[in-house]
Amino acid sequence: MSAGVQSKVPATVMVVDDSATKRYLLVSWLTRAGFAVLEAETGGEALDKLVDAEADLVVLDVKLPDMSGFEVCERIKTDQRYGVLPVIHVSAHAVDVNDRTQGLNRGADAYLVEPIEPDELIATAQAVLRYYRARRRAEQLAERMVRLAETTLAINSAGTLTDLLAAAAEGAQDIFGGPVMVVADTSEGESLAAAGQPARVRPWTVPEHAVAVGSLVRTDEPADWDMVDWPAGDTVAVAAARLRADRPPVYVAAPASTQNSGFPVLRQLSQAVAAAVEAQRSFDEEHRIAVTLQRSLLQSELPKVPGVELAVRYEPAGAQTEVGGDFYELTVLGGELLVAIGDVAGHSLHAATVMAELRHAVRAYAVEGHPPGEVLELVNRFMRTVLPDDSATLCLLTLDPVTGRIRMASAGHLPPLVHTDGEARFLSPRGALLGIAAPRRAELEFTLPPGGTLVLYTDGLIERRDTDIDVGLRALSAIAGEVEPDLDAFCSRLLTLLAGPGEQADDIAVVALRRNA
Repeated sequence: MSAGVQSKVPATVMVVDDSATKRYLLVSWLTRAGFAVLEAETGGEALDKLVDAEADLVVLDVKLPDMSGFEVCERIKTDQRYGVLPVIHVSAHAVDVNDRTQGLNRGADAYLVEPIEPDELIATAQAVLRYYRARRRAEQLAERMVRLAETTLAINSAGTLTDLLAAAAEGAQDIFGGPVMVVADTSEGESLAAAGQPARVRPWTVPEHAVAVGSLVRTDEPADWDMVDWPAGDTVAVAAARLRADRPPVYVAAPASTQNSGFPVLRQLSQAVAAAVEAQRSFDEEHRIAVTLQRSLLQSELPKVPGVELAVRYEPAGAQTEVGGDFYELTVLGGELLVAIGDVAGHSLHAATVMAELRHAVRAYAVEGHPPGEVLELVNRFMRTVLPDDSATLCLLTLDPVTGRIRMASAGHLPPLVHTDGEARFLSPRGALLGIAAPRRAELEFTLPPGGTLVLYTDGLIERRDTDIDVGLRALSAIAGEVEPDLDAFCSRLLTLLAGPGEQADDIAVVALRRNA
């Protein structure tokens, strides 16, 4: 019998006795008391039948023709194939204290000495079953609470709402041992449902029901939750949890037969899922706002420069709700192309504010006609005066589109990469990062030939926590050994191969420029 809701199906008792007359009496008494009864004449027959039979109790004669009832009981209690089955010994021969002691010591739950009164047998059977059912419920509840804790950990460790719902559905199926549906809305208002093992997540419309703030468990018809095949003849227990009036509820649906009255594991699971979904929805909303803000602070349109092809990429950190400090700037001043790329330390609204101030400071000093090295000195003085607690890296250059002449200065930024004549190499402009007192940052001058490509980037492209940065630099050099005719495609390949799939831990900015051949 299921250890879930109390079933109306009568308990099943197996009577094991080689005496047809006594077996007939025992079966008659038990049947009249409302039990379903199975029969066996020998210990071996009983053990074979119990492997497949769904018995709840065994009434076992001590004296059997093939083995003793003591041995049969001991094998039932020690063999996992039989599960946890209570056993009542009956005997007309082994009736002294030693016999009864041996029977109880070898696993019997009760010992009746013949002649047995019908009421005594029925009362003993009911008492033993009450104990075992209570024990099963307690064991099942303990097991479900352990799995509930594991599922709660899994859903709170998920990185996306889809992963969260999948973890909840798989965990719920482990908890209840049957089909389960988990339904929640995204931050954009789309309703998603997860079910199965492994779980699949797809759009699904929740039946219309009023759900107040709080949690409840109701019973619905299977047709209302038709994403899964429910057990025949069963209804669906639906737990709904709603944390805020302005948020839609979260639903967890499971077969009603799997639920224990008085032990609301389903409701607790729905509350845990609702809390995790609320946190994930808030995270998604904050992240979307943060990315929108960050992109608004970056350059939205690239300048048109005759003879020069330009491409940029910016990818925010996937696991970071706060805005970062990566930035780039491309503008034409006095016939030359000004290119800057930088990274303010930290991830916060303050870092984004510093980033915006640096962008404006670089453009302001460049408009005054200062070369790259002097612009860095002026920006550094500005930072030390106005933003004394902040630091940043910055690479700045000017390009004459006609001659290809480049003047470049760096403040602690990663080395730019240049691709010419089919080969990629790193440049080495040197200089301390911005925000500290340091010697003057020297300029590097060189000519970018027609067809040559220059790549500037931030550390999110190549740096990983578990590897040395030199590994990332070597990978970038190898990938940039070939440059596509389309610079946008080249930049996309850099991000695909270096950043990889999934969410990166840091922002990525890439600027590529090429002189037309």
